[in-house]
Formats: sequence, structure tokens, C-alpha cells
Amino acid sequence: MLYQLYETQRAMMAPFSEFASASAKLYSHPLSPFAQAPMAGRMSASFGLLHRLAKEYEKPAFAITSARVGGTDIAVQEQVALAKPFCRLLRFKRFTDDPRALAQMKAQPTVLVVAPLSGHHATLLRDTVKCLLHDHKVFVTDWTDARMVPLEQGPFHLDDYVAYVQEFMRHIGPEVHVISVCQPTVPVLAAVSLMASRGETTPRTMTMMGGPIDARKSPTAVNNLAMNKSHAWFEANVIFRVPSNFAGAGRRVYPGFLQHTGFVAMNPDRHLSSHYDYFADLMRGADDSAEAHRQFYDEYNAVLDMPAEYYLDTIKTVFQDFALVNGSWVVGGQAVRPQDITTSALLTIEGELDDISGAGQTRAAHELCTGIPQARRLHYDALGAGHYGIFSGRRWRENVYPQVRDFIARHDRAAPTRAAKAPPPTLRKARAR
Repeated sequence: MLYQLYETQRAMMAPFSEFASASAKLYSHPLSPFAQAPMAGRMSASFGLLHRLAKEYEKPAFAITSARVGGTDIAVQEQVALAKPFCRLLRFKRFTDDPRALAQMKAQPTVLVVAPLSGHHATLLRDTVKCLLHDHKVFVTDWTDARMVPLEQGPFHLDDYVAYVQEFMRHIGPEVHVISVCQPTVPVLAAVSLMASRGETTPRTMTMMGGPIDARKSPTAVNNLAMNKSHAWFEANVIFRVPSNFAGAGRRVYPGFLQHTGFVAMNPDRHLSSHYDYFADLMRGADDSAEAHRQFYDEYNAVLDMPAEYYLDTIKTVFQDFALVNGSWVVGGQAVRPQDITTSALLTIEGELDDISGAGQTRAAHELCTGIPQARRLHYDALGAGHYGIFSGRRWRENVYPQVRDFIARHDRAAPTRAAKAPPPTLRKARAR
């Protein structure tokens, strides 16, 4: 019922949002007589802010059309490498006629970026992809909004997520390097562990960034909510059926608008201040600052519905049973054993100010992957970086990305098929600028 009420409210607000947008232009356009009226700037800014608060935010585009390789700007085309009901595997294919750039690209490593299925779209990793394209062939998981998946496609569980990741890695080939950001660190580690246990070739490197491998360590507000509420509470209070105006009508989901409410509630003062600053920027004509605000919130406010089965599985497996670290996780009848991984190199990354995945949660992967030699393991602490700062923005570009790039380059060659076990790694701490 709540989902239907939300959709009714959204439909009612749509005309007011459009009216506010038109009114903002009426009071700001240089040829409009209203632009000469007293307080026209304040009126335009007020209507502009009202439009932003009331509008519907659709999934943004990656809009990556070029990349710089070896000092040459080359064209980039977004392609669908593999399509599944709940996800598309995207490839950002680079094209050039420059023979030097071509030779350089052929020698570059191949990277699979596993984006989170946790509220926001994969486009949240746009900055991640842009940087990677300078030095890598890049694939990205683009998860589908569950409200757009017809009911006849069946449910989607956490085990299905693991299976998707395995299928994508096999499709790309044995030369792949996998990068998981936040939520996917757990299912990616499970996927690689299962492949290793079966004797399959595993990725050359695993880079895990700000994820809840062991959510018991330095629990955050997000962790505490998942740990302190029962599985039945989540099913009764946050799971709803998709209304009839969407392709996935009748599907049980954790709605995006509820997730967005939770995101905002974590830092309400910060968002209130940001919107006031946007209003002030509009008032004084600071177009660059206003546009930066719009770009950020176009991405931040665009959310998707998660399949209910997947969400509830994640709550129970990751945040309540701690099945991965306790060694009790079974996928498709097979135990998840990270200690069976021996040939993949492991890099873990944490942000000092991360308020979503606490300190030590990602680093815990080293305690599980005891079969990987110490020389092929590394941990990096990005001091001064929050959760988003480890994969987007200045700290990502200037500090974190060079660590990722160099680690992948060092381990781009396939490791020996068997490697001796090693004691837990000596973790290196590096200061971010």
C-alpha cells in the first residue's frame, strides 16, 4: 500500500515540478519582462530549488564518450557484452586509428568492475570507470531496477548474484581483474572462492573497496540497523509489491524511495546545507557551483528497487549470520571457502572516514584468504577519504586509483597454478593527500 501511495503522490507532484521549472525560467530569462521585476533573482532561485525537490530522478547515463590513452584522446562506445534479466554486462569499448595507442591498448589489463546493487545505479561509479579507461579494458555490471523486471523472470537471490558474477568472469576470460565496490565485495569473494574450490581459473587480482566482509568490525549505523532488527522485521516493514504501472508489477522489492529516505536520514544536516548553498548559488549567479550541485544530486537521487529475496538474503547472510567469516555459507550445495583461493592477488581498500563500512571490515578478507601468498596481498588505507571518496572524486583520482592501477599491473601475469600458503599479510598503511 505504501508504494501505491508514493506513486500517487509522485504523479500529483509532477505538474507542480514542471510549473516550478517553467517559472524559474520566466524570472531568469533575459528577454522575459518578469526578469526585470524586483526580487526576480530570488523568485527564480526559489522556483528552481522547488523544481529540484519535487522532480522525479531517472537513471542517469554513463555519458563516457572519450578516454585519454598515452596522451591521445580516443573515442569510447558503451556496448552490452551480455544481457541477463537482472543485469547487463557493459563494455566500454575504445576505438582509435593511432597505431601507438592501439598497441598500448592491446597490452593493457582487462578489468571487471562489479557495481553495488544497493540503491543507486551503476552510474555512481562513473568516475571509477573514467579513470580505469586510461589504462585498462573495462567491463561494468549494470544492475536492472527490479520494478522493471517482469514477474515471470522469477526471483533473484543472493546466490543468483554470485552466479551472475561467475558467469561474467567466465565470459570475459581468465585474464580478468575484478574490482568490487562496497556491497559486492562479499558475493564477489564468494564467487571466486567457489571457482577456486572447483579448480577453475580465478581472476588475476581481486580489488575490494569499502565492503562489509566482516560487518562485526567497527560497526556503523548501517550495520547496527541490520544487526539489531530481526529478519521478520525487515520483511514486514520495508518489503512492498511493485504497483501496476511498472513492468515488474507484483514483484516484491525493497523500494528505492525508502532507500533514498534512509540515505538522507544518515546526514540530514549535510543535505539541508547543500540545498541552501544551491539556492544561494542561484541567487548570485554562481553557475559552476549550481551545476556541480545538480550533477551530484541527479546521481544521488536516482535510485532503484532491489529484489526482496536478494535484500533479505543479504541482511541475513552478511549482517546477521556473518556466514562468510563463520565458514557457514553454502551456495548451491557448495561451501564457500576463501582459503581455497591461491592464485589471485588481493588488494583491500578502506576509507578513514567511511561511515558505511567501518574500519577493518574490508581488511578482514586477508584473514579469510590464507591461501594467497603474502607477496600477493596488500591493504591500503585512504586517510581523509569517506565512503564515496575511495571510488570517486579527487582522493580517488589522485591517491586510490594509482594504488589500484599499479597493483593490477604488477600482477597482470597469471600466477602459478599452485601457490604455497602464507601467514596473514603485513598490511601497509598509506596516507592520502
